[in-house]
Parts: sequence; C-alpha cells; structure tokens
Amino acid sequence: MKQGLPPLNWLRAFEASARSLSFTGAAAELNMTQSAVSQHIKNLEQFLGRALFVRRSRSLQLTEAGFNYLPTVQEAFATLSAGTRALIGGDRGRILTVQSNMAFSAFWLAPRLGELLARHPWLTLNVVTAIGDPARTAPAAEVEVRFGRGLDDVVGGRRLARERAYPVCSPALAEAADWRRANLLDCAGILANWEAWLAARGERLPADKMVQLGSTYVISLNAATAGAGLAMAHDTLAAGLLAESRLTKPFDTEIEMAEAYYLIPPAAHEATPASRVFCEWMAEGFEV
Repeated sequence: MKQGLPPLNWLRAFEASARSLSFTGAAAELNMTQSAVSQHIKNLEQFLGRALFVRRSRSLQLTEAGFNYLPTVQEAFATLSAGTRALIGGDRGRILTVQSNMAFSAFWLAPRLGELLARHPWLTLNVVTAIGDPARTAPAAEVEVRFGRGLDDVVGGRRLARERAYPVCSPALAEAADWRRANLLDCAGILANWEAWLAARGERLPADKMVQLGSTYVISLNAATAGAGLAMAHDTLAAGLLAESRLTKPFDTEIEMAEAYYLIPPAAHEATPASRVFCEWMAEGFEV
C-alpha cells in the first residue's frame, strides 16, 4: 500500500478535468498544456491503482472510483483555501462559497448574479455544484441551496418555495403537443415525474412508452428548449425560460412536488458579511 499523498498538481489536474469532463478545458483553466494535464491524470491513476476516467474519442466520463474520489479532493481544496484566507486575513468576510445543484445554479442563480453583484460590488462568490451526494461536499461551502424533501428538520434548512410541476416544451411543439406521441424527458429520481402527472389527470403511462432521463434538469430542460420533446419542469427552474418564451406550458394540469429547494445558512457564530447579504438576497428573491 502506498504511503503519503499524491502531488498537489496531479490532484488539481484531476479536479479541473472532472468538473469540465475535458482535459482541454482543464488545461485552459490551469494554464497548462493538454498533454501535461493528461500526464498528471495518468500519474495519479498509477499512484491510486485505479482508473479515474473513461476516455472516449471526444469526451470523458468519470469512473465509479473517480466519481467517489472527486468530493474528497474538492473538499480538501476548499479547506486549504478557507484556511489560507483565514491565515492571511485577506477576504475580511467578502468571499463566499455557495453550493447548489447544477440546475438551480444554471436556471435560477446565474441569471440573477448581475443583480446581486450590482447591489454588493464588494462581494466575491465561488459557486460550486454538487456531484453525487451533496451532503458530502456541503461542509466545504458556507451557504448551501439543497434540493430535497423534509430538510427543515434534518439540516436546519429553510424552504424557499412550494414547487408545482408540469410539462413544458418549445413553442414550436406547443400547438401539436401530445404526450402519447412526443419524446418524454425528465430528471431521474424525482417523485413529481411523468407517472405522477398522468395519474393526476386520470391517465397512465403505457408500458411501451419510455421516458428519456438525465441526471439533472439541465439536460432535460435544455433538450426541451431545443425541441427534443416534452419535459417535466417546476416553477423555480422554468419561470425564466417561460418568461423568455424559450419554453411554454402546453397543458393546464400541475401537481405539487414533495421536493423543494432549501436555503442552508451557516451557524450564527460563523456568519460573515458575505453570507448575511447573500441569504437576505435569497429570501427576497423567494419572498420568505
């Protein structure tokens, strides 16, 4: 069994490659050559005795070992960063790490960041998206927005909204929208799915009708925007896309979701100016 830790530059190359699923993207971020990043990954895999990526002709995919190792590496870097900032005292509570899932970050948070930063130009945000179990990486963030059920009692989260779920599609498909004939798209692991929506209408999904699943709403909603079919959505993610007429609701039926977004602030004694203004802004955005 090997002793010690792998070199930091190997771990940096792995973390950046895993986030972008691209050696080229990691190389650009780290100001290195693609071949250097690839070699660092090979060295790390040899050190660990496990493959971290499945290398395809035009894409990368994390292996199970890589998927499980990534949160540990990200948490270690976040701890180093926080410890360094505390030692040199340079941020004075102005830098904030926020963890949320990919869909919330892309569809709700990112379009509103300009408003937040215009109001608080001194604020510096580091928005990270959880891969896998968000509870594992949450300690590395000061504020978290987590999607789930019953998190009020579990982690002291504050529900941001009660979500309603419904199908959406591109405007081009709206007039002829027919769930029996269209491709059905959804995010995996959600209770407010196609079966639940159809049950609310007194209908059932035929045994031979398949639903195309993605691990995040980013996949299904972007596919729907591109005209690939009908996708299940909910208010927080779909509101902006509907307002911009990138998506439309072809049916009136809505169902209440068991899942919701919860804001999880730091403990009172760990709050900073950055965490306080961010949580206040989030509460305003959801009127809670």
